[in-house]
Amino acid sequence: MYKVTDILISKEDIDKKVYEIAKKIESDYKGEELLLIGVLKGAFVFISDLIRHIDLDVSLDFMAVSSYGMATKTSGTVKILKDLDVDIENKNILIVEDIIDTGLTLKYLSDNLKSRNPKSMKICTLLDKPERRECHLDIDYVGFEIPDKFIVGYGIDCGEKFRNLPYIGVVGE
Repeated sequence: MYKVTDILISKEDIDKKVYEIAKKIESDYKGEELLLIGVLKGAFVFISDLIRHIDLDVSLDFMAVSSYGMATKTSGTVKILKDLDVDIENKNILIVEDIIDTGLTLKYLSDNLKSRNPKSMKICTLLDKPERRECHLDIDYVGFEIPDKFIVGYGIDCGEKFRNLPYIGVVGE
């Protein structure tokens, strides 16, 4: 049975960082429309907090992709479980992720979205595990760089549990 053994990032630190990222996005897209694409399920808490701090003409859509299933390690096989509801051609899009580790899922997703001819595409993640990276990704907005630990909270789960925690915690047995 998994349990939270340590708090890695507090609710207060998350709140402050989300606000900082939102203001940077706002500055970078000043005078432009922006479509935020949340990657479900993990990014739903992050994107809901992020979008409330962006004072721009923004719209929102979601994709659901899976490479984990109920496991704690990626399978390496990416499946699109829910595609976008809107056409992204000639739109500024910002992919919003909860965490990037190997990068394989996001690489697949970003290549898929680039093929749809957006005006611009950037990537935003709350958490980054660069030491686990297996492919190159240009990440435009990073909240926190974290060590290679299995984490939960703030929308991120372990077997669909722990998403409701207001902080990022480390999972152990």
